Amino acid sequence: MTTENDRLLLNAYIDGELDPMHALEFERRLAETPALAAEQARIEALRAAMRERLPREAASPALRRRVAGLARPVAAHWSGGRGWGANWGAMAASIAVAFMVGSGATFLAIRPDGGATELLVASHMRSLMASQPIDVASSDRHTVKPWFNGKLPQSPRVVDLAAQGFPLAGGRIDVIGLTPAPTLVYRARQHVISLTALPASRFAAAPVRAVDGYNVVEWTDGPLTYWAVSDVAAAELESFAKAFRAGEAVP
Repeated sequence: MTTENDRLLLNAYIDGELDPMHALEFERRLAETPALAAEQARIEALRAAMRERLPREAASPALRRRVAGLARPVAAHWSGGRGWGANWGAMAASIAVAFMVGSGATFLAIRPDGGATELLVASHMRSLMASQPIDVASSDRHTVKPWFNGKLPQSPRVVDLAAQGFPLAGGRIDVIGLTPAPTLVYRARQHVISLTALPASRFAAAPVRAVDGYNVVEWTDGPLTYWAVSDVAAAELESFAKAFRAGEAVP
């Protein structure tokens, strides 16, 4: 039997609007409810048919000109008692462009020489607030690992840590220091662990510390440096890091 709440959650799940915890819970509900799984297949087939047969609406020339006009650099101006200010229309257009280009990935506009630890904590916090904290939601490492292939120069190790109490929830692509980076998402009870892999040559090791209430653990494996960020206790995050390093990865 399915309920109205099931149908609402199904649409949120298909749209990628559920957080990692609720997405995994709903996946279990799907596996246990054939009628709900059939409804998922029907909706996804309908969406696929609409994408295939219905033309996509293109932005009108007038809209393109308006956006281009807002995005043009405008000199700073004096705002009386508020001091120097920028053109807010241009700023809004820039933000809109960043979201369109990001296409669901976490995007941080930062200085290239910014501290990696702070950037990774900010990325983790933003993912928790986003409507789509995971680009590919799956507890199967054989699904998550291939998803990164072809999207990035290097894909991370993907280890099954469910037996150690850290089940895989999925993965996403973040942008750290203007560098696209794969991020694996694991769970620790009701907590989320973001594990991001960055080129070791560009992001040097930094002293591990807590930032804004989040703990960070870092280690280097070959050409990649892995950074684990979570609000779990430091000792538990260290246990996760040790289990990941010792685990068998997907080839």
